[in-house]
Amino acid sequence: MESTVIKIGGMSCQGCVKNISGVLGALPGVASAEVSLDAAEAKVAFDPQVIARAALLEAIEDAGFDAE
Repeated sequence: MESTVIKIGGMSCQGCVKNISGVLGALPGVASAEVSLDAAEAKVAFDPQVIARAALLEAIEDAGFDAE
C-alpha cells in the first residue's frame, strides 16, 4: 500500500466530503480515503499496482472538484 495526500478545491460542505469519499472508496485498489473539509484534502491509501495516483485525481475532478 501507498499513501498520498491530495489537495481538493471546491468543497463547501459535508455533502461534498461524502461525495468525494464515496467516489474514492469505490475505486479498485483504494483501501481507505479520509477527506477533510477543514484541511481541503484527502488522505488516500491505495495499491499502486492496481490504480495510479493520476486516476485518483481524475476521479475527483470528474466529480466536479479541483484536485492536485
